[in-house]
Amino acid sequence: MEQESGFRPSTASNVPPIVEMKNIEKHFGNIIALAGVSFDVRSGECHCLLGDNGAGKSTFIKTMSGVHQPTHGELLFEGKRMDFTTPRDAMEVGIATVFQDLAMIPLMSVTRNFFMGREPTVGRGPFKRMDIARMNTETMGAMRKMGINLRVPDQAVGTLSGGERQAVAIARAVYFGAKILILDEPTSALGVRQTSNVLATVDRVRAQGVGVVFISHNVRHALAVGDRFTVLNRGKTLGTARRGEISPEELQNMMAGGQEIVQFEGAQGGTV
Repeated sequence: MEQESGFRPSTASNVPPIVEMKNIEKHFGNIIALAGVSFDVRSGECHCLLGDNGAGKSTFIKTMSGVHQPTHGELLFEGKRMDFTTPRDAMEVGIATVFQDLAMIPLMSVTRNFFMGREPTVGRGPFKRMDIARMNTETMGAMRKMGINLRVPDQAVGTLSGGERQAVAIARAVYFGAKILILDEPTSALGVRQTSNVLATVDRVRAQGVGVVFISHNVRHALAVGDRFTVLNRGKTLGTARRGEISPEELQNMMAGGQEIVQFEGAQGGTV
């Protein structure tokens, strides 16, 4: 693939991608939200998709996760073409998305949020009930794997920090079989310590062989965990680089339209 402005070709990996998007286009009437986006992610890899507001990141997420169907192009999962019609289709094969709102109920316990809609049961007929003991044990174990030691499993999610709530959502997705985890701006609006905890959680997820798609506009956070970096601008990918192939400044400039600013400065005689 021909690379633009600062990107150098990435070294090909012998590991086949779990998910591969090929020349994806998404049109909304006359509006072209994605214009030939190609992207892939492998097992145990964190592939960061970077872009400023309006770059097309939300449309990309929703297309990969089955909310939107592509106008053109194809999506492959483990080498097989997929035509997702709903997010449930994507979840069933192993693509899970953690959105910014986390889809949690603050007044409910961590355990109830963890198993929401998928609660294990014991007993039969009129004696059938949720297996609370098992739910508590499984929740505590899953959270420990993410480096979070809960005081008690029945504490309300609303009492957790933003980073801890992110960890609950990530642990939930991995527990229920995610092979690909899409994280939508997971460090947005978090403090420094909470951000560090979330980034550590991403590393733990990768260590379990899960492929991570890290969506962000924060270059520093992406560089802390990313293996590869793809920049999205106005619905188009500007290229893909591996860690060490491109500087933080180059990434930031490409995200924020740095090329256009340089051209404008040149046209104005450098007086901007």
